[in-house]
Amino acid sequence: MDDLQSQAADLRARKVSSRELVERSLSRIERIDPKLNSFITVTAETALAEADERDRELARGFDRGPLHGIPIAHKDLMRTKGVRTTAGSKIFADYIPRRDAAIVIKLHQAGAVSLGKTGLHELAYGITSNNPHFGTIHNPWDLARIPGGSSGGSAVAVAAGLVSFATGTDTGGSIRVPASFCGVVGLKPTFGRVDIRGVLPLGFSQDHVGPLTGSVRDAAIAFQAMVDDSTGYVPPANADLGGLRIGRPKNFFLDCVDPEVEAAINAAFRLAAEAGGRVVEIEVPDMETLRGAAATCLLVEAAAALRPYLDRRSDFGADVLALLDQGKNIAGIDYIEARRTRRRIGRDFARLFERVDCVFTPATPITAPRIGQTTVKICGVIEEVRTAVTRFTRVMNALGLPAISIPCGFSRSGLPIGLQIIAATRQEDLLLRAAAAMEDAMSWPVRHPQL
Repeated sequence: MDDLQSQAADLRARKVSSRELVERSLSRIERIDPKLNSFITVTAETALAEADERDRELARGFDRGPLHGIPIAHKDLMRTKGVRTTAGSKIFADYIPRRDAAIVIKLHQAGAVSLGKTGLHELAYGITSNNPHFGTIHNPWDLARIPGGSSGGSAVAVAAGLVSFATGTDTGGSIRVPASFCGVVGLKPTFGRVDIRGVLPLGFSQDHVGPLTGSVRDAAIAFQAMVDDSTGYVPPANADLGGLRIGRPKNFFLDCVDPEVEAAINAAFRLAAEAGGRVVEIEVPDMETLRGAAATCLLVEAAAALRPYLDRRSDFGADVLALLDQGKNIAGIDYIEARRTRRRIGRDFARLFERVDCVFTPATPITAPRIGQTTVKICGVIEEVRTAVTRFTRVMNALGLPAISIPCGFSRSGLPIGLQIIAATRQEDLLLRAAAAMEDAMSWPVRHPQL
């Protein structure tokens, strides 16, 4: 699958039609996705009809922009009019919305052609994408490993070349974790920057919507189509780090990290310095306390969002049900204190951007665990997979800051490693510039999963 920019250029050069692009994607889904299980619903007939309309529009000289005629997919948490929206849940297995989510409308207006709905961890409440109702989603780099979650299907669809862009949601790392594990780019914008109306809720104070793509510039194109206040910024071909102050945390973010991940991140800092960036040592505020506050808020908000269905206990997977039960038992005073903690530490973290323009961290402390693995051992410490994997991402949901995961290498066993880049509120343009410059600087030979 060509990248989004190449597809758009070929469409306008009349080298290919939107229908041909859609047919290629549908054929690849039919051949490859049985191994991966990245889609829950494929809307082939509707997609072909939309592609034909996009071709007619281009023939009349009506161009909706860079996404015109491009096949995409939506995480099955976005309401889609007339197309079932399951949230990966038995409870919503037959739910057919009467209207589209705001983001679905926006991308449709931008000319994108939806091929269907991608799979996810049940109710977007987990990081493995081992779904008890719609089946396990497999990492294309190693089918025995998880793709991460909850946006696992979207990341897999992009990594496997089924589409060049898929939507995702991120409440504790659900875009960036799958991006890291699957070797793609995943952007979590500033909280509230992308409209979440019509997206089935999980944690109202931490839910974000963003793109998963094969490259940073593709992510920039997708992001600009997703927001109301677009700057139209896409990093130029000669993006560089000149003048950018890059924060290197002395604490938390490089504590207890797999040695191969640590080596890849250290190499990224060296490349950043060679590319003109100025690496600045920083000490971040109390991220461990912030991580606990973020988890408390999510536990309570998820239980509140799903309260109407909590009497249907047998319809939930065991892991999600345990989290919902935990959330019901948290006292209101603890929830309020957690919100206060987030605000306090948020003010402390914001002051870092007086000294730096962005911060580099690992996206995840490990590469993708095996399917069914419940614990991991890092630096001699045993942790639950869920808490270990979201250690560096969840805190950015608590703060609402924009963050992106980009590929920054592979382990010896061939598994992708992700670099997380963080910027100040609403500084997505700066974030994308830094990410594109790093993507260019790393410039290793293109690798694709061997499916």
